[in-house]
Amino acid sequence: MHLFRRHPLFRRAAIAHWRVGRWPTAIHALMWSAASGLIFVGLNALMRQLSLELSAFQTQFLRYLMGLLVMLPLMLRSGLADLRPVSLRGQFLRGAVHTLGLLVWFAAVPHITLADTTVIGFTTPIFIMLGAALFLSEPMRGSRWVAAGLGMAGVLIVVGPRLTGEGGIHLLVMLMSAPIYAVSFLMTKALTRYERPAVIVLWQAITVTLLSLPFALTDWQWPSLAQWGGFLVCGMLGSGGHYCLTRSYASADISATQSIKFLDLVWAAAIGWLIFGDALSQWTVVGGLVICASTVWIARREARAAT
Repeated sequence: MHLFRRHPLFRRAAIAHWRVGRWPTAIHALMWSAASGLIFVGLNALMRQLSLELSAFQTQFLRYLMGLLVMLPLMLRSGLADLRPVSLRGQFLRGAVHTLGLLVWFAAVPHITLADTTVIGFTTPIFIMLGAALFLSEPMRGSRWVAAGLGMAGVLIVVGPRLTGEGGIHLLVMLMSAPIYAVSFLMTKALTRYERPAVIVLWQAITVTLLSLPFALTDWQWPSLAQWGGFLVCGMLGSGGHYCLTRSYASADISATQSIKFLDLVWAAAIGWLIFGDALSQWTVVGGLVICASTVWIARREARAAT
């Protein structure tokens, strides 16, 4: 171990870690938020495929069950006492709201492309910022509204024509999940004031698994070995994504992290092209550039505000 620490690559990694640690807290929050977006886009791609093979509600249940199993080593290492929440009622209430959003989301996801799924998710930050200003008393600087508006404009450039085309009803159903998710994320932000991120992620997995089980049993099919493997990957991605998201909420105002979520469209386009061979349209490129511009701009503004 001592010889490994003397390796040049280890020293460079340590220096890089030290430099990143000196960055403003707002930048750390944006980085955690961007990482969660990339993970969730990959998760959505896998979940959509599984929901085409099994019932949507069973897919939801198994995804969170596997997420819970993935976290078992953490539970065993830390001990149950260390992972006991301060407010069990708050954890279950947040889990119930998130389960409702998932039920609506999964009802539509088998009928919607990965890009459309990602785009509909971009409406959630608008509801989050409104809720944060109304219920959490977070300051709403003009720069945050401008960044969110530019990001939404980029989304509309990409998907505006699809809203009135085939499958519009499913897009509307998925749109209904956005304000529900916003409430769930605002509750997560409130919980970070007295709960550790690992506790919040663990109890989300517990509560959603328990509350999703009755819906999964209505149309149960025994998964194949490959499907079990897919759900295991979903569990790891979901737990990792929610941990990154919770870390971002704990590092800065929730509204400060929302503009970077528009990068999810870039992640979705890249994954669709690399894995599924989806061609990028000129509107996707233009919209992606607008989104990236808004993300870079707000990152610089938040860094200045933190100094």
